Amino acid sequence: MTSSQPLLPGSTLGVLGGGQLGRMFVHQAQAMGYFTAVLDADPTSPAGLVSHHHIQTDYEDPQGLAELARVADAVTTEFENVPAAALAALAQQRPVSPAASAVSVAQDRAREKAHFVGCGVPCAPYAVIETAEQLAAVSPDLLPGILKTARMGYDGKGQVRVKTAAELAAAWDAVGRVPCVLEKMLPLHLECSVIVARGHDGAMVHLPVQRNLHRDGILAVTEVYEQNLPPALAAQAVAAAKSVAEGLQYVGVLCVEFFVLQDGSLVVNEIAPRPHNSGHYSQNACDVSQFELQVRTLARLPLTQPRQHSAAVMLNLLGDLWFAHGGDTAQTPPWAAVLALPGTHLHLYGKRDAKRGRKMGHLNVTGATPEAARATALKAAELLGIAAF
Repeated sequence: MTSSQPLLPGSTLGVLGGGQLGRMFVHQAQAMGYFTAVLDADPTSPAGLVSHHHIQTDYEDPQGLAELARVADAVTTEFENVPAAALAALAQQRPVSPAASAVSVAQDRAREKAHFVGCGVPCAPYAVIETAEQLAAVSPDLLPGILKTARMGYDGKGQVRVKTAAELAAAWDAVGRVPCVLEKMLPLHLECSVIVARGHDGAMVHLPVQRNLHRDGILAVTEVYEQNLPPALAAQAVAAAKSVAEGLQYVGVLCVEFFVLQDGSLVVNEIAPRPHNSGHYSQNACDVSQFELQVRTLARLPLTQPRQHSAAVMLNLLGDLWFAHGGDTAQTPPWAAVLALPGTHLHLYGKRDAKRGRKMGHLNVTGATPEAARATALKAAELLGIAAF
């Protein structure tokens, strides 16, 4: 179901998924005067705990979906692995963005790669492996490579590095011979990403290009300021991200992740049909955050080009920080010392238990100059036990 009329404050906005991205969407929607509804089976989900309505069912539960459609005037998602069928079912009764068709592309690496090729956006050479025949036909030119499960992979999960045909065969066996994509390993220089927002009318805006550092497959640090990448490369990334969004006829907030190779060329890695860790800095460094863009696209409000007013560094806060002293007993990190540093903004997600590898929050550091923001972020990292960058 679609509507051309904007949903004004006082309406109810729904979200499938109760994680931290849903929580930050809910907070932003409430700040703008909206009521909110979250569908998530976890009674202690971060978004459910702060929403006006919390529907505690599975994503595919017919009664839960019917209840969400009853209380919400429009629905979005905070997690790319929400079943596309659930979005399609909701769309029969309420406006839903992003659409199930776009989310389903992001859920399948083979379809995702084909979409990149169709948009004319360069990606790493790859092969789809769904059968033993396709495995046998893999070109030696794709090795060494990374075998990735076609579905349900994120934060480095479902990925195996392989150097030889024998290792490739063993890796495919190890993942259960599920459909996979083999990507050629390329000489990587750095990683970056672009957040774009596209409205129902086709209007598009974007956040500045984000320079990212991953550790163990999980985003650790994002740095955003003028000249964090060469201007021509940044412009190329923005144009490519908009092309990907346009090709999907996407409505909502989309993150497009890129690799910058050692020769300076740009290749697209993957997309996330939602706000993204690398866009969290926008909460404190821009006049319009990625979560406000999500509210605006869902509610059919006008999109204005965000303006970054402060250089920024974002530090991802994993549960490991609660165990930085060693041992198995969690201890609260030194937040007071961190918040004594100028320009620090702490965002915790309301998760009750800290676990190693679990995303517990993020720290945005803003400064008048890139040098100031980076120096403060390095001090904060030292206090928290995060490796320097």
